[in-house]
Amino acid sequence: MSGNLDVLQMKEEDVLKFLAAGTHLGGTNMDFQMEHYIYKRKSVYIINLRKTWEKLLLAARAIVAIENPADVCVISSRNTGQRAVLKFASATGATTFHGRFTPGTFTNQIQAAFREPRLLIVTDPRADHQPLTEASYVNIPTIALCNTDSPLRYVDIAIPCNNKGHHSVGLMWWMLSREVLRMRGTISREHPWEVMPDLYFYRDPEEIEKEEQAAAEKAVGKEEFQGEWTAPAAEFTQPEVADWSEGVAVPSVPIQQFSAAAASAKPSAAAVEGLTEDWSAQPATEDWSAAPTAQASEWGGETAAWS
Repeated sequence: MSGNLDVLQMKEEDVLKFLAAGTHLGGTNMDFQMEHYIYKRKSVYIINLRKTWEKLLLAARAIVAIENPADVCVISSRNTGQRAVLKFASATGATTFHGRFTPGTFTNQIQAAFREPRLLIVTDPRADHQPLTEASYVNIPTIALCNTDSPLRYVDIAIPCNNKGHHSVGLMWWMLSREVLRMRGTISREHPWEVMPDLYFYRDPEEIEKEEQAAAEKAVGKEEFQGEWTAPAAEFTQPEVADWSEGVAVPSVPIQQFSAAAASAKPSAAAVEGLTEDWSAQPATEDWSAAPTAQASEWGGETAAWS
């Protein structure tokens, strides 16, 4: 489909992207209808990337031929292609069905999710067999990313590639999005597309959580290390102690004035006794061992006669 035009030829950076993502690596089995897309076999079947590029251009031309971009329906029931499908729909304006496909979407007019697309694109013909079968009932042309062992029944345009790896699937949807935008004239072929293929790759939620946890631990460790070794020592300055007596209002106490007669008066004996009493002196101890003095009995005279 390139028509020997230099502008449509596959560039070296595109080939390097295909090889890095493993797009050329097929499966261990081969469908007889996929035989002419295979270059050779080396433990697994190797896909001819030139034919992959030609079919990619053909699929992009079929998508551009649809006047309303919303009439193009893209489907991926597998997790590895759901993010890529959403990104493709966001870039080109297509309608997406990610996750489980509801049977009867193309044939049952009663249900609320009924759609009549003009073009159908699926990620895996084996996993997305239900929408392919319904598309054949209502004469919808179909495009599919096909591996070496994928069945080509009800598939009109097969793009040979590795549809098992999440890197390969994301790269193929990125390539298809870029070619559609180039053929529409949205982006130029002279400048690289600013959107990176990494945005189309599937990421495992557990892997994302582990990366975030590792990044948080690394940040905490870096802060502790900087605080212990590389942080400059804080300069210690002696705080200035304020004088508490300053600014405190001291009430004035009136001084009592005594007359000369009162000052020369002699104090009384009781006052002198109270003033001269030494409180620190030990009190006189009583001798408890001494015999008590005999007291006269009041009952019977001086001595009591019991006999």
